[in-house]
Amino acid sequence: MCRSQLHVNGMHIRDRHIPALPAWHRNTEDRTIGSRDDVMKAQLERDGIPPEVTDRALTLDAIVQQWRRRVQKRELGRMALRELDLPLDLPKLDVLIAIWAPSNEFGRDDAETMVSTISTRLGIDPSRASRLVSDLIGQGYVKRAVSQQDARRTVVELTEAGQAIVDAVRTIKFLILGEFLSGWSDDEIETFIPMLERYSHWAEQAETMNAGVAQPEIQKVAAQLRAKLGEAGGTDQGRA
Repeated sequence: MCRSQLHVNGMHIRDRHIPALPAWHRNTEDRTIGSRDDVMKAQLERDGIPPEVTDRALTLDAIVQQWRRRVQKRELGRMALRELDLPLDLPKLDVLIAIWAPSNEFGRDDAETMVSTISTRLGIDPSRASRLVSDLIGQGYVKRAVSQQDARRTVVELTEAGQAIVDAVRTIKFLILGEFLSGWSDDEIETFIPMLERYSHWAEQAETMNAGVAQPEIQKVAAQLRAKLGEAGGTDQGRA
């Protein structure tokens, strides 16, 4: 796996064909991205958010949204499964990793792993977690065992084959990530990690702001939207 291949498969898109925007989305004198954002920025400035802060937020949001779309494709996970020629899909791989429960992802948890534990760790429905575990047991990658803490309780564990898969997939993942980060300076990494961790909690802080400081402004935006939808016949009452 050479560096140039990683570059091409990862970020280099200069030679790719980029389709034209649909007609309604093309920039015009009165529908440019800038003009639309200027209206929003003016409103935010009236609500106490400086334009330069909004500009930074717009830039950051664009980066995060593009990153989210790439992450949702799970290209790295799919590549690992393909390179290792494994008869697994990504949901099953997620379950294997959730059973192994690396502390850097799930925190330090020495508790035994049950189906309900997997459901919680992955944020999936318990019935779906149960089906995935059953499939993995059938494939020989997971086994059921009796809890050492409560003999009435059934826990799940990785088999030797399941552990080998987790080890191999994680090794590939960190080979690629490690190669990428090797081009960063120590100062860049030491600055980036705490800032990324801080930013990752912004949604929780947004909920707090919604309940407090920003609530009047949010209600004002909601009222303006209701008024505009009413004028355009976009409400249920307008369509009736």
